[in-house]
Amino acid sequence: MVHMVKVKICGITSLNDARACVKYGADAIGFILYNKSPRYIAPDKIAHIIKRLPPFIVTVGVFVNENPDIIKWILRDTGINTAQLHGDETPEICDMFPRVIKAFRVRDQADIERNLRFSDISRYRASAFLLDTYSANSFGGTGLTFDWDIVEGAKGFGNIIVAGGLTCENVYDVVIKTSPYGVDVSSGVEVTHGVKDHGKIREFIDQVKSIQ
Repeated sequence: MVHMVKVKICGITSLNDARACVKYGADAIGFILYNKSPRYIAPDKIAHIIKRLPPFIVTVGVFVNENPDIIKWILRDTGINTAQLHGDETPEICDMFPRVIKAFRVRDQADIERNLRFSDISRYRASAFLLDTYSANSFGGTGLTFDWDIVEGAKGFGNIIVAGGLTCENVYDVVIKTSPYGVDVSSGVEVTHGVKDHGKIREFIDQVKSIQ
């Protein structure tokens, strides 16, 4: 490994879970601001949590096809420092924000080639690109995996974050196989939607950080 892979724990809905992420060494925590998600959290609650966290932890707000002006307002009022755009946002919308993770939902290599999704990626300027599993019914948090061979073909476009179906049992192999910039987990470390299992958080992070 040429770098220590970053870990983001997403779908945080409580201060208790956020503090557990920090305690066990997460590099970033994510808040879902898509109100159709079972892990949705209101901006005022996010602000309450962030004010009580120590410095040097990246906070990410996950948005799906949201009005850019609303995103700017939420970032300003909550203290979130990175926007993750998880819908069909254009390159122009991404350019409106200083630090952006742009998510692309993928199925398999054949699907990538048919839809020229990596040609789409080349049009974006983002801090990182997150590859998540495609679902017709959800924009994320499905617990489903995709073909990780796809990751290698995407690396030429920038920092790649792997998401989708990651667990304590498979994340070590995923990191060894794909050498991503980072990994992103939500349902894989949960007791139920939006409630984290602190033991799984610790084990997940330990699995990733054990790889040098």
